[in-house]
Amino acid sequence: MNAPLLQVDQLGKCYRLPREHLFAPAAEVQALAGASFTLEAGRSLGVVGESGSGKSTLARLVMALETPDEGRVCFDGQDLHTLAPAALRRARAGFQMVFQDPYGSLDPRRTVLQTVTEPLAVLQGAGRAEQLARALEVLEAVGLSAADLAKRPHEFSGGQRQRIAIARALVTRPRLIVADEPVSALDVSVQAQVLNLMQDLQERYGVAYLFISHDLAVVDLVCDEVLVLWQGRIVERGTPERLFRAPEHPYTRRLLAALPDAAESCPPVRAGAPG
Repeated sequence: MNAPLLQVDQLGKCYRLPREHLFAPAAEVQALAGASFTLEAGRSLGVVGESGSGKSTLARLVMALETPDEGRVCFDGQDLHTLAPAALRRARAGFQMVFQDPYGSLDPRRTVLQTVTEPLAVLQGAGRAEQLARALEVLEAVGLSAADLAKRPHEFSGGQRQRIAIARALVTRPRLIVADEPVSALDVSVQAQVLNLMQDLQERYGVAYLFISHDLAVVDLVCDEVLVLWQGRIVERGTPERLFRAPEHPYTRRLLAALPDAAESCPPVRAGAPG
């Protein structure tokens, strides 16, 4: 039996808080504790919870942007946090990230071509001809065109900027994309377009998603399974249908009770013109 694409075992992370005064000991907060799960290739796993539940900490640890205090993250059979820097850089081509803020995650001084091809140059050493060909491919895939290559971020709407960020994540042909609240900064109608785009790209490229969100309605649309994270711990896991129909943990029930009408939160319409 093949190993899962992503395997997280007993992952834990603490952060030191600022001292209240000079001679006080530094307090600690447990941001994540004992987190374990697997994600198969081509599948989508949602992670939901309120602000402060540990979602973004989990995303940073999976991306090897921070080091865990305990546990391990294995991507394609490799423990990312034991790799030498050069080996980790090579491995990064296989897992990429889409951030929450489509305004802050793009350098306003760089063109779309420079932004999208940067991972190819840094991680894979691709030449200029290959960079251009890959950039054209992923821009077409996200609903943009060659005419957009010379433009800069201020010339696009929020939804279009997030499409550029998705194109940048796709350009190395990763097997996994970690999406940290990728639609929460967008208007509701644009959210639906971007979510539909991500589903279409998954069918086209076979990419797996670790989809971080505070919104159960969003993960219901795009995820095969959902983890519920509360105070740094996974308290429930199941399909969206099961969680919506029969939540077991009191915290999951509380999240559902606070959920607005899903049709208002994120209408499941197919994408039209790029947002």
